[in-house]
Amino acid sequence: MQPVLAVTGLCKTFGATRAVDDVSFEVKPGEIVGLVGPNGAGKTTTISMVMGVLAPTAGDVSIDGCDIGRRRSQALAQTNFAAAYAPLPGNLTVEQNLRVFGMIYGVRDLTARIDELVGEYDLAPFRKTKTGVLSSGEQTRVTLAKAMLNRPKLLLLDEPTASIDPATARRIRRHIVDVAEKAGAGVLWTSHNMYEVAEVCDRVLFLSRGRILLSGDPAQLVAEHRASSLEDLFVTVANEALNPEAAAAS
Repeated sequence: MQPVLAVTGLCKTFGATRAVDDVSFEVKPGEIVGLVGPNGAGKTTTISMVMGVLAPTAGDVSIDGCDIGRRRSQALAQTNFAAAYAPLPGNLTVEQNLRVFGMIYGVRDLTARIDELVGEYDLAPFRKTKTGVLSSGEQTRVTLAKAMLNRPKLLLLDEPTASIDPATARRIRRHIVDVAEKAGAGVLWTSHNMYEVAEVCDRVLFLSRGRILLSGDPAQLVAEHRASSLEDLFVTVANEALNPEAAAAS
């Protein structure tokens, strides 16, 4: 099965700082992969290179078999993105936002697709409401609806449930799992919430100082390292990565 995302030897430097250091991984169709680690680990930089927003210093990114450096338009046509820190234009209504981005992605039968997503994300009461006056949870639902417009083969989620209430976050997680299972989309999901990662991710990559330190099934990693939870495991690994001399002494 061809991976929907293949990252090989990815590096990014900013002056003397190596933010991403020889990172390689794949995301298969229908698979949810968690990319986790402490602040400054290189998660958002990695996603930015996958999206083509940042050019890598070295390495390759392929989306659905298309090299993003040589066939950027074809690769990104199969991709979409949602993040808590990237809100949609607040002066446009929910419907206007979905229509504008649908036109950008060249979505066929756009009105029908908007109707479908408005129903799926419980946005009917806010259809004519300006996005900027919605609550954080409502704005998150609009952002995710936007991310589904083109039925992406690769969905990039950067802290998608940050700053929203637990009930809304649970509904969003369930919906993303359904999208991966039913539509066969590959999902790359960054989060600081290890309980969320353990619940939704088939595989997890732990990034620290730009390098992948651990990779595998969340439950298996916890068992192999005899940790009490995924959160405890990653706190331990992060501390060892950030303080290698102290870890060696212990």
